[in-house]
Amino acid sequence: MIYLELLFKFFRIGLFTIGGGYAMLPLMQHEIEINNWITSQEFVDIIAIAEMTPGPIAINAATFIGYRVGGVLGSVVATTAVVLPSLLIILLLSRILARYQEHAFVRSLFAGIRPVVAGLIISAAWFIIAAVFAPALSENGAALPVDYASIGIAALAFLLVAKYRFDPVKIIIMAGIAGMVIF
Repeated sequence: MIYLELLFKFFRIGLFTIGGGYAMLPLMQHEIEINNWITSQEFVDIIAIAEMTPGPIAINAATFIGYRVGGVLGSVVATTAVVLPSLLIILLLSRILARYQEHAFVRSLFAGIRPVVAGLIISAAWFIIAAVFAPALSENGAALPVDYASIGIAALAFLLVAKYRFDPVKIIIMAGIAGMVIF
């Protein structure tokens, strides 16, 4: 039954991901690929939509994937399943962490986990970059040209945010307008 599969898979994603939504994306990508739920391009589109909609990206992505796989009930199951481990864990650990947060073991534990979180986020970024900028294949298998307009929009967005601390919401709106004009 697809709903139990969604429940199990997204619960596992929520349980074993530390570092927030972006760190969950590689695990989601892995699940959609091995289960053949959606295509890689659809996943990239879901990430783009999830990024633009209010709320955490992983929860939004789980909702979209669940809907795509199992309709409204699938979206409810996937969303609940991805959130449930965090809720349960934080309820159990909040008192313990508050009491022992300065303990050397706890500090060492988190010092070891932080680089993994960075690696997972970089992995998600790499997947998105490859899916957006790598030459796609046409129906007959020939490579299509690199989309330099998309590369330019991404580079400009990165520069505006990283160097000039420009408002990301304004950048998304401007990129959408640019996309309507260019594409």
